[in-house]
Amino acid sequence: MEAMKTTAVFHSVDPSLRAYFKKHSIPDIYEALLCGLLAMRPDDPLRFLEEKLKEVMEKGLYSILWDTCIDPDLSLRLKAISDTYLHTLLGLDDDQLMTEDLCDKAWDFYSINLKRMCFDAWIEYCSMRKISREIFQRKMAFAKHFYEQKQLKLKLQQWRDWVKFRHEQHKTAARRLGRIFDFSLQMIVLKAWRKQTGFTKKAKKYSEQIVEDSEDFLSVDYHGEKREKRERHERHEKHEKQDKEKSHSLRHSHEDYISAPPIKSGRDHMTKLPERAVAQVFHYLTIIDLARCAQVNRNWKAMTQMGSVWSNINFSAVKEKIKDNIAGNILLKWHTNVLNLNLRGCSTLYWLTFKNIAHCKNLQDLNVTECQGLNDELIRLVTEGCPAILYLNLSHTDITNGTLRLLSRGCPNLQYLSLAYCRKFTDNGLLYLGSGRGCHKLIYLDISGCLQLTVEGFRNIADSCSGIKHLIINEMPTLSDRCIQALAEKCHQIVSVEFNESPHVSDAAFKALGKCKLVKMKIQGSNQITDLTFKLISKSWPHMKHLCVSDCQKITDLSLKMIAPLPDIVVLKLSDCIRISDGGLKAFTDGASGSNIRELSLANCSYITDSAITKIAHRCHNLIYLNLRYCQSVTDAGIDALTQISSLAYLNISGINVTDQALDALGKLWKIKEIIISECRLLTDTGIKRFCLDLRRLDHIDLSYNQQLTNNSLKNLAFNCHRITILSVTGCPKVTDTGIQFVAAECPFLHYLDISGCMCITDRTLKCLWKGCLQLRILKMLYCPNITRHAVSKFAPRLQKYEYNDEEPPQWFGYDTKDDTPIPKKHKKPRPSIEPSIESSTPSMLSPSAEKSVEFSLPPQ
Repeated sequence: MEAMKTTAVFHSVDPSLRAYFKKHSIPDIYEALLCGLLAMRPDDPLRFLEEKLKEVMEKGLYSILWDTCIDPDLSLRLKAISDTYLHTLLGLDDDQLMTEDLCDKAWDFYSINLKRMCFDAWIEYCSMRKISREIFQRKMAFAKHFYEQKQLKLKLQQWRDWVKFRHEQHKTAARRLGRIFDFSLQMIVLKAWRKQTGFTKKAKKYSEQIVEDSEDFLSVDYHGEKREKRERHERHEKHEKQDKEKSHSLRHSHEDYISAPPIKSGRDHMTKLPERAVAQVFHYLTIIDLARCAQVNRNWKAMTQMGSVWSNINFSAVKEKIKDNIAGNILLKWHTNVLNLNLRGCSTLYWLTFKNIAHCKNLQDLNVTECQGLNDELIRLVTEGCPAILYLNLSHTDITNGTLRLLSRGCPNLQYLSLAYCRKFTDNGLLYLGSGRGCHKLIYLDISGCLQLTVEGFRNIADSCSGIKHLIINEMPTLSDRCIQALAEKCHQIVSVEFNESPHVSDAAFKALGKCKLVKMKIQGSNQITDLTFKLISKSWPHMKHLCVSDCQKITDLSLKMIAPLPDIVVLKLSDCIRISDGGLKAFTDGASGSNIRELSLANCSYITDSAITKIAHRCHNLIYLNLRYCQSVTDAGIDALTQISSLAYLNISGINVTDQALDALGKLWKIKEIIISECRLLTDTGIKRFCLDLRRLDHIDLSYNQQLTNNSLKNLAFNCHRITILSVTGCPKVTDTGIQFVAAECPFLHYLDISGCMCITDRTLKCLWKGCLQLRILKMLYCPNITRHAVSKFAPRLQKYEYNDEEPPQWFGYDTKDDTPIPKKHKKPRPSIEPSIESSTPSMLSPSAEKSVEFSLPPQ
């Protein structure tokens, strides 16, 4: 309003004054000076105005702009104002006429239009609300009609299913009654026949006895012979009575029953064992073996039909022979007893099997790993029918987000879930685990090899399953610190993590887990893990028990010094941490966990010497497992010190230059069960002989790539260690058929044998193994040119897995490095083509040595 008044005043002044203002650009000069004062705010305004007026006089009036008096750096950040505003204010613009009447009219026009627009919008909104209510009522009526029709159809279908079920029950009952009638009639006929044959047999004996008595009556010594017969009969009855008493006492002791001599009475004493003991024995049999046992007799068939025998069903052991209809019938018959079901690798089981799995209401553990035909529809059958599932393994399958959605709906009690190497679900699928009823009880999750997951996927895991305690993420190169940070924001109950083959995980990831209470940590192959992680362990996780940090080359002795005060560490694995030396290891063994440590792995730690091994021997009295593979600074003195650890049972000293003296010392460890002494070039047959004199518990020994060992080593080993189950003589060219013959004759429990590279071994070895090693399951015969393919094919059906080829050993076997190493020639014609080197009667499986190195992720059930 003041501006309008000012404008009105200047309109009433002398026109010559207005022309003077306009001619000499008075408003422009005023505007420039005023903007300069407002923007620059000088300490001396008068001096500033004087300087700027001089600049205006020098540049001329035509170059005046609103920012003429402002520094160029500051003027760029200021918004330009209207060039004609002061002209209008001073009334110099004749085209602009702004009066109070015009403003009042403009305001009235604007307010009336605004009210009209609001009223029209309100009317339209009310009409839309009315239309929406009408549409909603129509939809509700339609939905109600649809729901009533659906319920009616459902009830009708249930009634039809019930009628069909009752009809089938009537048919089944009629068939059973018919079988019972036939069986009863056969029993009546059989009893009558046995009774008649008994009468005939007694009559025959009576006639023979009359003839014999008549002949004896004529003899002189009749009464003496009768007395001797009577005494023999009494002695026989006495022995039978003692045998009965002995068998009665054996009913209460399973071990005595096993060790007792065979009873020649022809009775089956297996039926006298308690039901629990029989079920425990039959748990070790496959489905095919149980079917064979059921064909022995009625008692054995009754034992195989006990419900406790079928609580654990393992179709994986017979996956090449089991069919869909057979598996489905077994599950349908024992659906109330099945608790654990293993379908690992069973690609031939489809709809019928999973349909009958849905009837197993008490199923708690389901393993469908590597089932090629598994899809979301089959999982739907399981989730709808088995709400009690606690353990579910879906690794190596083609499941999608649909499966994860089904799990959240049908498996509210799920606690252990494995999605390892499932590549078809996405980040959004993990969000389903927390929707609906959700898998909120999940405490174990394995997502190893799921390369499609991003940071958003880990955030979804945290939102859905905040109660996770065990996290397994192996072989995932895309795993980063951001993923772990997103997960750790809400998952504060994690107690164990495993990040093997994750090169991008660094100290920041474990810093994010600082709020958790970790007791087990495994990481392998990360060069970004430093001593800061161990500093975090010592501060945040004082109850750490399992610490496995392998192939992390930035770890130094400082790390071991930091965790030395922790009292609960029982497993420490530092394989391939090449900076670890005696100083760090001594500091750790002197710490609180030195006397409690049970497993210690120092493979490829080349700076470890005899001094550290001696310290371990003095402090670690409860050590059970020790791995010193390729610790080349360790000598006989260090190995000799290990004899002070009486509890040591598993030892790996491969690649160490030890001599027979070290083996002689290790022979005093009578508890040792497994030893790996491959690539020990200085060992001889004499050392092996001294080593195995007192080792009665040894069941696993690896002598591979010791080219100096001969048949004498195997002879001494077989004659002293009869419990050997795993034996490897790979790359021992001096071993012949004679050495394997000793093993086959004295080691009946052998189930794994590796003779690859033993070029002097022939078909005679397979014949000896056929007769002596009845439990042999895995046999490796690579680079054995003197074993014929015909002999291998004959022996193969008894094996679960075998590997064979008849090629010459490659150069890395090292046979050409010594002149005295004999390389025999082939005694057969060369084959024109090379056949596949791996043949197996069953699908491939881990070798026993590999199985012992693998730690199962699932906690014990």
